[in-house]
Amino acid sequence: CRTSRSHFGSRPAFASYCAMLSRVSLPASGVPRAVCCVATHPRRFASQPVTMTHSEAFVETLVAHKVDTVFGIVGSAFMDALDLFPAAGIRFISVQHEQNSAHMADGFARVSGKHGVVIGQNGPGVTNSLTGILAANYAHSPVLFITPDSSSTTKGLGGFQECNQLALFEKAVKHQVQVHHPHRMAELTARALDLAMNDNGPTQLNIPRDYFYGEAPHTIHGPRTFEPAAGGPVSLDAAFDLLRTAKNPVLLCGGGVVLSEGVTAAVAFAERLQIPVATTYLHNDAFPKSHPLYLGPLGYLGWKGAMTAVSEADLVFAVGSRLNPFGTLPQYGFDYWPTTAKLVQVDVDPKRLSLTKSADVEVLGDARLFLEEMTRRVDAAEVACMATASSRAARTAHVKAEWAAELASMTQSEDAVHPSRAGFLKPRAVLAELEKAMPADAVVSTDIGNICSVANSYLHFDCGRQFLAPMTFGNCGYSSPAVMGAKVARPDKPCIGYSGDGAWGMQMMDLLTSVREHIPFTQVVFNNGQWGAEKKNQVLWFGDRYVGTNLKNPSFADVASAMGARGVRVEALDQVGPALSEAVAAQMNDGQTTVLEVMCTKELGDPFRRDAMKLPRRHLAKYKGTEEFDESATGQPVDPRQ
Repeated sequence: CRTSRSHFGSRPAFASYCAMLSRVSLPASGVPRAVCCVATHPRRFASQPVTMTHSEAFVETLVAHKVDTVFGIVGSAFMDALDLFPAAGIRFISVQHEQNSAHMADGFARVSGKHGVVIGQNGPGVTNSLTGILAANYAHSPVLFITPDSSSTTKGLGGFQECNQLALFEKAVKHQVQVHHPHRMAELTARALDLAMNDNGPTQLNIPRDYFYGEAPHTIHGPRTFEPAAGGPVSLDAAFDLLRTAKNPVLLCGGGVVLSEGVTAAVAFAERLQIPVATTYLHNDAFPKSHPLYLGPLGYLGWKGAMTAVSEADLVFAVGSRLNPFGTLPQYGFDYWPTTAKLVQVDVDPKRLSLTKSADVEVLGDARLFLEEMTRRVDAAEVACMATASSRAARTAHVKAEWAAELASMTQSEDAVHPSRAGFLKPRAVLAELEKAMPADAVVSTDIGNICSVANSYLHFDCGRQFLAPMTFGNCGYSSPAVMGAKVARPDKPCIGYSGDGAWGMQMMDLLTSVREHIPFTQVVFNNGQWGAEKKNQVLWFGDRYVGTNLKNPSFADVASAMGARGVRVEALDQVGPALSEAVAAQMNDGQTTVLEVMCTKELGDPFRRDAMKLPRRHLAKYKGTEEFDESATGQPVDPRQ
């Protein structure tokens, strides 16, 4: 194992390490069991304590857990550890804003299945990451959120950049780990990494900044992994009993199917029974788009065919889903969730079972293993729904074709208020052209907003870990940093982000990061001159009074060019597909980032929160002029596109 005394910082630490090596027995391979060498850097997973600095213990634990990338902005609070990153083989990606570093770590984790790691300066550095960490929590991403804290010797005195970081993030992360003593640096860093990975959620590691200094004996531990289960024997029997007698079951695949690498198992299960499949809101990569049994996503602006299948089911097998209430709201005037069907819910988190909908059978288990177990049981028993497999397949094909025709009509029809014209394109038509030109292996990240949400009808995938979104946390500014993180994890894949013009203003500063750090990606910016999602509410319920929702934008293509990326303005429908193809080629072949600024009309899709909005009523005379009694007749903005 090649190493050097300089890596340890002191002669005693190096001597201690050499003494430890002399006590390690060698297996037949000749590699010490307690020592692992990766590339040219020593990787010591020591079974006995080795004297090292606390920063070394911290970094060596990251390395032992295969961390090779950290996102953040440099800060003095962790500089002693940061100084070791290059020698440890850890790439530090310096960003422009800490919210974006958290989104990058989220995207990295979701695409790779590895830890996404983010770090920032204590106080304002880490507080800037709050929104991104919450988004990662909603996505169940194994993000390690490292928060260097004020010095233990001055904590509570109101010093420079001090805040109560644990209290601030308590509800934003899944777990919190506080390094209570510097001698426990390696132990607690490993614990935080294990919690993030094994419990699928961001974990905060809070370290007083003075604890990076000093030295002590540390034992470096690699990952602790646990064998998941398909579920308990009683719940598995109960789930199969319902499946065995159901005549028209439907499979609903959630994000847990992707996280468990269970897409192939879902396909095998659905094919064995010939049952229709839907995916939950913003988990469009949980089942292959090209499969004849796939009917699309539920939820906001999803596929009506999927909703029809769920409405007609006598059994819903909801696998790897918490059944988010927003994702099952009525759509297109269709209240589709069945009231008489039985429900089997499968999730690895007991707190999510029957939380939003009362399940007839709750299975605490891994999505992939559960599906494999159910398939084995189907192979060994008679299942009632097999008798109607052919008629069900015909019904599935019918509702799928029916929705495809309806979606095509919505795509091609011209809005009476905002028809497409020279220089301004119909949003749905743009989304359809992007879908046609989308590479099959692309990773796509969407922002929140009206046009990006309409994209839910047009984005489908054949493999898991291809679709990123801010989930139901619903924050703007997500798409480009998340897809940049995805690109770092999978440089072999085309990575493409969608955002509206409003949300783009929250994230475009990290085009500088893309250029500086050589992270090429493609961003589609839908420029319609408005905060569309909120403006839709003003259209429908507030008498077309546009307070704070109209935008006057610069040329985002020109801004991108000024920042060192390619900027392309798209003003004709026949330019959309070729522009995306050229941008992807520039990304994959030339390492260039491209911003496609697509000029759109003001046409808006359905509102996000029809369930939560009401026509305004007023009591005071001075506000009576803002009272409304009817929704907008056209449902579209009345101001012209400039």
